[in-house]
Amino acid sequence: MVISQIIFYMLAAFTLLSALFVVFSKNPIYSVLWLILCFFSIAGHFVMLNAQFLAVVHIIVYSGAIMVLFLFTVMLLNLNSETEPHKPTLLKFAAVLSGGALFLIIIAAVRSTMPAPYVAPQLSEVGYVKNIGMKLYRDYTLPFEVASILFLSAMIGSVVLAKKERFN
Repeated sequence: MVISQIIFYMLAAFTLLSALFVVFSKNPIYSVLWLILCFFSIAGHFVMLNAQFLAVVHIIVYSGAIMVLFLFTVMLLNLNSETEPHKPTLLKFAAVLSGGALFLIIIAAVRSTMPAPYVAPQLSEVGYVKNIGMKLYRDYTLPFEVASILFLSAMIGSVVLAKKERFN
């Protein structure tokens, strides 16, 4: 096997394993941390597809911003099993039954397909950050600057709205 195929299969196995740990973790904090590792392995797939910009944006947006938001939300909820309402047994049985049916459908769909061999992408200049930056600053300068002014005004507006007023 070629080294790129080995790396692909290792990344795929790590992605699936960390996604399973997300679902089956008892502690929601651990589930969020496994989701961050899953996002990093997906970014590894982007790197293998020669899309470095997407990999970096994926890490910054998902692993950085959204996972921090999830982590703080989970920590602020203070989930306790004693205060959480318990589900009826019939509802649990229906959930297991529908999940099993979905699992059988997925297994049948996977068995009926033939996996295609992994083909490494040709080296091109498409996904490089340098080319995206040149295109952005050369051809789309005005929309980029307008978007930056909109983002700046949104940040100023959120600071003004969040600021506490002082009464003398």
